[in-house]
Amino acid sequence: MMHAITSAIQSFFLDTVGKELCVLFCSMIPIIELRGAIPMGAVFGMPWYLTFILSVIGNLLPVPFILLFIKKVIVWMTASKVRFFNKFAGFLNRKVEKNRERIAKYSFWGVALFVAIPLPATGAWTGSLVAAMIDMKFWKAVLSALIGVLIAGVIVTVISYGIAGLVGCA
Repeated sequence: MMHAITSAIQSFFLDTVGKELCVLFCSMIPIIELRGAIPMGAVFGMPWYLTFILSVIGNLLPVPFILLFIKKVIVWMTASKVRFFNKFAGFLNRKVEKNRERIAKYSFWGVALFVAIPLPATGAWTGSLVAAMIDMKFWKAVLSALIGVLIAGVIVTVISYGIAGLVGCA
């Protein structure tokens, strides 16, 4: 499955923008984020440190926009006459409510740890959404997301490249 996804992305992007920008762009995509971009960089044969840096940068780029605009977007989608937008806004609200209590209880570290879990739907996008919805201060939320993304990046890089590959033994 991962190979099929990687091949499709490779055929669409790789020949056009190059593997570095492909990793950067993929790390910006919700759900994929750096959890998919780092293994992609490993498959492309990129050095681990370059993959890590590009994935972290790409994963963090949407965070300020999410923090600043997501509440307004959800309100607009909820009021929209387009059924898809209503359903998606409901999905986002349910996602926030599901995680609100746990994250709000620990606020800064709750968002950081939530973002750090290297599983789909627990990354910077969802963490920033929750941080915005619990009214966490902007820079506190950005720093919290940064810490979480760095932790997730280290975990996924170690898994994708292996410890021996990281220290140059492989």
